[in-house]
Amino acid sequence: MGNLRAAVIPVTAYQQNCSLFWDEDSKRGVVIDPGGDVDQIQAVIEEQGIQLEAILLTHGHLDHAGGAADMRDRYNVKITGPHLGDKALLDNLERQAASAGIGPARNVTPDKWLEEGDTVDIAGYSFDVLHCPGHSPGSVVFINKDLNFAIVGDVLFAGSIGRTDLPGGDHDALINAIKTKLLPLDDDMGFLCGHGPGSTIGQERATNPFLR
Repeated sequence: MGNLRAAVIPVTAYQQNCSLFWDEDSKRGVVIDPGGDVDQIQAVIEEQGIQLEAILLTHGHLDHAGGAADMRDRYNVKITGPHLGDKALLDNLERQAASAGIGPARNVTPDKWLEEGDTVDIAGYSFDVLHCPGHSPGSVVFINKDLNFAIVGDVLFAGSIGRTDLPGGDHDALINAIKTKLLPLDDDMGFLCGHGPGSTIGQERATNPFLR
């Protein structure tokens, strides 16, 4: 991916793939989905000498957004995303944490909500935004076709798809988003997902049992 570098930091009891992306030359970077364990995230930022410029959220569930407010305070950077559809989730992160018995977490309001067709800057690289509801109402995906790489949150996994039994989940909407927005992408487009190993679009189109 050129000079773009990445580190995946599993955070919280849910082992969510918080990710750091930075340009190796400039050291400009962003953190995506800081769900918690902010000290661990900060340690990697400092180890790599990253100048953190932004926080991006793919959706509003606790394990993806629970540490966003603390990260914003520590680095004085803005939070971008997800789609406005996840406002209710982000307004209730403290309650989510109490119910799950993990945390602490703080409610958070992004500095900017994202819409289909927007772009986000990830360490100097422009990624297109796709709104892919279903796992949550406001889930978004970030895609860079030149790099042949996508960050899909909990929309799609290697061999699976996002849960839709949580509040705001919609199985039909999720399948429709995947089939109309992700599967038309190139076979060799790789993606990082919110939990577990990454995969490629072609691999999931051919073998994912939820998409047949």
